[in-house]
Amino acid sequence: MRRRTFAASLGAAAMAAAAVPGTAAAKAGGRCEDAYTWRNAVVNGGGYVPGIVFNETEADLIYARTDIGGLYRWREGTQTWKPLLDWVGWDDWGHTGVVSVATDPVEPRRTYAAVGTYTNDWDPGSGAVLYSDDYGDTWGVAELPFKQGGNMPGRGMGERLAVSPFDNAVLYLGTPNGNGLWRSVDHGRTWAEVEAFPNAGNFVQDPSSDYSDDNQGVIWTDFDLAGGRIFVGVADPDDPLYVSADQGATWQPVPGAAAALGRADGNRTIPKQAAFDHEHGHLFVVTGWDPGPYNGAPASGRGGSVQRLTLATGEWTDVTPSYNPIGTIPGFGGLTVDRRRPGTLMVATQNNWWPDEILYRSTDSGATWETSWDYVWDANWSWPPARTDRFDMDSGGSAWLSFGNADDGPAYAVKHGWMIDALAIDPHDSDRIMWGTGATIWGTEALTQWDAQGALVGWDSEAGRQIALPVDPFTVAVRVEGLEETAVQDIAALGGTVVSAMGDLGGFVQTDLGSAGAQIRRPNWTSGRGVDFAGLNPEVVVGTGDVEGDADGHVGVSTDGGATWLTTARLEGVAGGGNAGSVAVSADGAVIVWSPGNGTTAPVFSTDLGQTWTPVEGLPAGALVRADRANANRCYAFAAGAFYASANGGLAFTATGASGLPAAGSVDFRAVPGKRGHLWLAGGEADGVYGMWRSTDGGRTWRRVRDFQEADAVGFGRARNRHGYPTLFASAKAGGVRGIWRSTDEGRNWVRVNDDAHQWGWTGKAITGDPDVYGRVYIATNGRGLIYGDIAD
Repeated sequence: MRRRTFAASLGAAAMAAAAVPGTAAAKAGGRCEDAYTWRNAVVNGGGYVPGIVFNETEADLIYARTDIGGLYRWREGTQTWKPLLDWVGWDDWGHTGVVSVATDPVEPRRTYAAVGTYTNDWDPGSGAVLYSDDYGDTWGVAELPFKQGGNMPGRGMGERLAVSPFDNAVLYLGTPNGNGLWRSVDHGRTWAEVEAFPNAGNFVQDPSSDYSDDNQGVIWTDFDLAGGRIFVGVADPDDPLYVSADQGATWQPVPGAAAALGRADGNRTIPKQAAFDHEHGHLFVVTGWDPGPYNGAPASGRGGSVQRLTLATGEWTDVTPSYNPIGTIPGFGGLTVDRRRPGTLMVATQNNWWPDEILYRSTDSGATWETSWDYVWDANWSWPPARTDRFDMDSGGSAWLSFGNADDGPAYAVKHGWMIDALAIDPHDSDRIMWGTGATIWGTEALTQWDAQGALVGWDSEAGRQIALPVDPFTVAVRVEGLEETAVQDIAALGGTVVSAMGDLGGFVQTDLGSAGAQIRRPNWTSGRGVDFAGLNPEVVVGTGDVEGDADGHVGVSTDGGATWLTTARLEGVAGGGNAGSVAVSADGAVIVWSPGNGTTAPVFSTDLGQTWTPVEGLPAGALVRADRANANRCYAFAAGAFYASANGGLAFTATGASGLPAAGSVDFRAVPGKRGHLWLAGGEADGVYGMWRSTDGGRTWRRVRDFQEADAVGFGRARNRHGYPTLFASAKAGGVRGIWRSTDEGRNWVRVNDDAHQWGWTGKAITGDPDVYGRVYIATNGRGLIYGDIAD
């Protein structure tokens, strides 16, 4: 699954402005009289889970880390995950990208997380190590003098963070970009570089890219319990493994490691993950030609190997599985050993893209392997072959995991996965395994049934063909409930139905927020970008999303409240990709206005549900478009500080001449339900014009809402009183405090409705209330899904 990038306006800006009419005494920061309860609109997963870690000594203590959505702890009683980093605030949003997690084997209550989302300038903050003494319920923060990349290439390798079992006050942290190996000797409170460690790594995936140009650095640390030694894997094909026999005082290269770990069929490889079989004295290492998580096989040859080091003799043995049903092994991601059954281990291919990923299992220390699925060829070796599997995939609760596809021969709609770096057998229960993919977590509590199944495929000598041998498949099911990792781009609350646009998943239509609802699959958006509805006829819903190549159009239309969708015509000159732009539909649903996001094509309108498009008059390319919620003739647009209005339903626009609005930075504006010409605008950029403005005359004049030094999103919900003004909600900064703010009196007074324990990192994309439920607010997050809050009573 493709991962999203992130752009936000951060920082502070102050600007003198006139007060909103009637709000001379307006204030923000008063105590909210209503306590709020916060939940997720359920999707179940939706993003990449690069790491799952079991505690070695306390049963059922499991952590799952995500690349942009924080850290979670397993709750055995409910079979759900608990989010642990919702307290991370706006200024430190980068801490929601979790590079690595470590759980203390000596004192299991101690938990650590290495955080930081990007190593380039997309994330202005530095990395940190978070430490907790109560299983992650509360945290301290140890800042680091360098960045870390929870959403960068190689984020599934590791674990980069490790607690020493010899002295659990000591932790090691492998870092990228020449920063080397770091150590803490006080339970993660302070950190210093291990100056004696000789190699900071040198492997760079793509030096020409500002996203893939990291030196992958020091990848993992693991411990030889019997020998008292520390092993460290490094992204250097010529020198990939080091060992210390004196608790990190000195380090030596491991003999033979370069030959074993640094090449596979001529391709340079690095040691991505490692695991000890302490009983047999083996160190297993999986390698790959690419740090992951996206690329599959190299141009030729295999892309990685599985290597076994016999600790007593120093002998390396190549135990790479020799068989892949589709040909060459692309390389490896996940690796796990069974602590209760020494000699048993499993590995996962890294993006065996078609028809599916492969899990390999060995019960003899890698001497022989069995695959999770295999091909069955007929006598004519016809293509495509049939397929037989060791387990059935139960996607119950997450029906969207088919991505709207049907089984296509051996390419099943619901796959074993892709981007499998997280792969973990429970050290306390050989029957339990979990693995993370680009979209979910799969798991089973019947893993050892694999060993009784024998071979999947045999040979019928009389028929001269392969046959599928009878196996009793066990079930693998979704184990991601409670973990929500979508990046929400826009929200439309219709009353009883919520429509969301989401990165990577397109979007969802939910009539029950406690279940995943229906994924918007046609049009086939790779990422949804915006949604809108007709203010006087909410059954008409429109949306935009990115598409690939010459796929369906960027704009989708529903005339039944999102239950079914029509695909609109493609627009000449607008290629696929991230050109979705913004879309609006007039209050009566008769006119759709679309502003493509390619920056060169002027906005267009349609009066036939998007089957034909006609250029709009008077708007520049890239303008943000919205429709009045109460007047079908009025539509609005904003571009580069200028505001535009249409009096004929969006067919033509003229500039209103308004001044003082932000000319730079991310800006959004919304029309108030039931109020003709009432508009609220938020946005701007740090060190410039930044805040919130209001218009009551269709955008001709604007007044600044002086409560907010910064504001990024504004929306509306049910009024407190039957005939009152809609409740206002904003993601904004007032009195130096970032939060989710509410006004029930037309913006005269504002109260913060969230608290410091519920901040969810960056929340600037979209916010709205509910037209039917007073006080309810929906918040778009960048990795924690669609959050909604209700008044507690």
